[in-house]
Amino acid sequence: MSELSSKSREKLPAKAFAEPEKRAYPIEDKPHARDAKARASQAVKAGRMSKAEEAKIDRKADAVLGKD
Repeated sequence: MSELSSKSREKLPAKAFAEPEKRAYPIEDKPHARDAKARASQAVKAGRMSKAEEAKIDRKADAVLGKD
């Protein structure tokens, strides 16, 4: 996956994140979208995130990945 520097991350618009209110899970390209799905799945398994939150992230990431 490509690196996303702090400076680049700050420049991203809110819509480039799966959770724009938290500016969490950047999904500006396919590698980041795949990573967001993986990290959300890990968070659910660890009990840090609900299945509903994961589903929201997955839907947004799938839109970037071209999966409808």
